[in-house]
Amino acid sequence: MKIPDNTKIQSVDLKVRDLRESLDFYSNLIGFRVIEEKGDTVLLSASGKPPYIIRLREVRDALRRQRGTTGLFHTAFRFPSRKELARVFLRLFDNKTKFTGFSDHLVSEAIYLNDPDENGVELYADRPKAGWHYSMGQVEMDTLPLDLSVITSELDDRNVWNGIHPETDIGHIHLSVSDLHKAQEIYSLLLGFNITNSSYPGALFMAAGGYHHHIGANTWLSKGGNPAPENSAGLEGFTVSIPDEKYMGIIKERADESKILTAQNGNNNFSFLDFDKNKITLTL
Repeated sequence: MKIPDNTKIQSVDLKVRDLRESLDFYSNLIGFRVIEEKGDTVLLSASGKPPYIIRLREVRDALRRQRGTTGLFHTAFRFPSRKELARVFLRLFDNKTKFTGFSDHLVSEAIYLNDPDENGVELYADRPKAGWHYSMGQVEMDTLPLDLSVITSELDDRNVWNGIHPETDIGHIHLSVSDLHKAQEIYSLLLGFNITNSSYPGALFMAAGGYHHHIGANTWLSKGGNPAPENSAGLEGFTVSIPDEKYMGIIKERADESKILTAQNGNNNFSFLDFDKNKITLTL
């Protein structure tokens, strides 16, 4: 039984050092809307309605994540069109946001930056799937310069700002891992994501349903590295939606056979730690 085609990354949980600063970045600048704010925690989504896409939890004395440790490489927020990507890019540009890169990946067009805790953020829009190319059964991806003029030409009025488009979601999660073979064991062999591209040196991309990738893993700065100290800012975990109860049961059986410790969080979800101590929650 294969992983359901409609599997997706549902949400990301982040530990932050300054909730107000992080909220300004994700809500005021990028445009995510607050669902709920309670104590040290804020839940955000593109529509302002559940389920949440981003969970921010403040830990005022958290350390900055050390270079070379494993954890989050970036969270990739997917926009429904190039036009919506352009709208947020210009919002950030007009507010003098520092960008870290602009890339044409053949299957998508992407803009990169960091949040206040130096968590990587990718903002992207997919190109039509009909135009994707394949080689040896794998989707072709690359990292080419992005023509920003093509992106911004989509907008008729650059002064219109009503927040992020409500259909924006998390297209993929990209992790800095210590070992690619172990990443394959967890995300492909255990969870069932198909390897979609293994041509990048030091990286592996996996997906469900013929997508270019839902999970990215690389060892570019973290090969053989250790997880960041527990009191560091950064990734607390992420949730994968697998809307098939039977398949969820199969994953649970695989985890039991592999002696991976799981925690039942309710009738419809359970969580476990991968080899780099990233918390993964699976939900229906």
